Amino acid sequence: METIRVNLGSRSYNIDVQAGGLANIGDWAAAFPVEKKVLVVADENTASLFGEQAAASLQQVGFTVTLAVLPPGEVAKSLAQADVLYARAIVAGLDRNCPILALGGGVVGDLAGFVAATYLRGVPFLQVPTTLLSQVDSSVGGKVAVNHPLGKNLIGAFYQPLGVLIDPQTLLTLPEREFASGMAEVIKYGLIADAEFCRVLAAQAEVIGRRDLQQMAQIVAHCCQMKAAVVERDEQDLGERMLLNFGHTAGHAIEAAGNFERFTHGEGVALGMIVAARLSELQGLVPAGTLQTVRDLVAAYGLPTMATGLNPADLIGFMGSDKKREGSRLRWILLAGLGQAKIQSGINSNQVEEALQAILTVE
Repeated sequence: METIRVNLGSRSYNIDVQAGGLANIGDWAAAFPVEKKVLVVADENTASLFGEQAAASLQQVGFTVTLAVLPPGEVAKSLAQADVLYARAIVAGLDRNCPILALGGGVVGDLAGFVAATYLRGVPFLQVPTTLLSQVDSSVGGKVAVNHPLGKNLIGAFYQPLGVLIDPQTLLTLPEREFASGMAEVIKYGLIADAEFCRVLAAQAEVIGRRDLQQMAQIVAHCCQMKAAVVERDEQDLGERMLLNFGHTAGHAIEAAGNFERFTHGEGVALGMIVAARLSELQGLVPAGTLQTVRDLVAAYGLPTMATGLNPADLIGFMGSDKKREGSRLRWILLAGLGQAKIQSGINSNQVEEALQAILTVE
C-alpha cells in the first residue's frame, strides 16, 4: 500500500492506494472517529459490481448500511438527485457524526460530497473512487458540486473527505471508453506539470492500455501526489490550483453543449486540451507543433480529437457561464511549454473561435 498525505491542518487526510483494498473497506472506515451508521452512495453500475462486497465488509465491523443507488452518468449530478439523498439520510436517521461514503466515479463522489457538505451543515465524508478519472482527480482535493442546466459544477463547495481509499483493481472492470476518459486527466498532469511523465505516457500508451495493476497503481499514486501538492498550496482554488483546470474551460462547454450525455467528462477535457493547446500557439506561448503533440497523445489513448455538430458561438456562450471567469473576463489555462502551464485572461473571442476550429469538423 502507498499512502499520500494531504496536509491541510485540521482537514488533513490520507489517500491510501492499495490493490485489493476494497475487500477491507469496513476496517478502513471503522478506523475513523465516526458513528456506525453509514449512507453508501453508488450508481447502478458500481452498486452491482461492488455494493454487496462493500456492504458486507462494513456490516462485519458493525456498521448499519443504507445503500442509495443513483442512475448512471452526469445527469445524476443534480439538485434533484441531491434531494433524493437528503431524504435517504433523514429516513436512515443519520446524525452529524454518521458518514456518507461515495463508492463510484466522479459523479458519485461529487454528488455524495455535496450532500455530505450540506446535510446537517456537514457530516463526515469518505471517498472510495472506482474509476480512473475519480482516482486521479475528482476524489482528491475536496471539490464537491452538482451541475446546473446552464453550466457544470456551478453549485458546490470545498469539503475535504476524512480519507480516500483507492483500489486499482476496480480499473479492470471499466469499459474502454471510461478508462480512456480517465486517461485524459492523467495526460493533463503530464502536460501542465511533468514533461518526463508526459513522454512516458506517449511512449508506453499500448502497455498502459493493458491496465497492469502495478503500473496503474504507480500512475494513480503519482497523479495523486501531484494534485495533493497543489491542493496543499492552494486549497481554495485562488491561484496555482486553477492550473489543474487545463482543458476544462472548453471541455465543460463541450459537455454542456452535448447536454452532459454525448461526451464523457474525460472526452470533453481531451477536446478542451486540444483547444487550449491551439490557443497557446496563437498566443505565442509555445512553438508550432505543440497542438499536434497534444493531439497525438490524446489519440494514443482512444480519446476523441475532433467533434461534429458543435457550434463555436454556442460553446463560447457556455464558457461565459464558466465559474473560472473573473468579472467579464474568462481565465484560460494555457501551456507555457511541455510540462508547464499558466493562467491567461483577456483573450479575444476571435482567437477563441479560431482555436475551437482545431476540434470542429466541417459537415
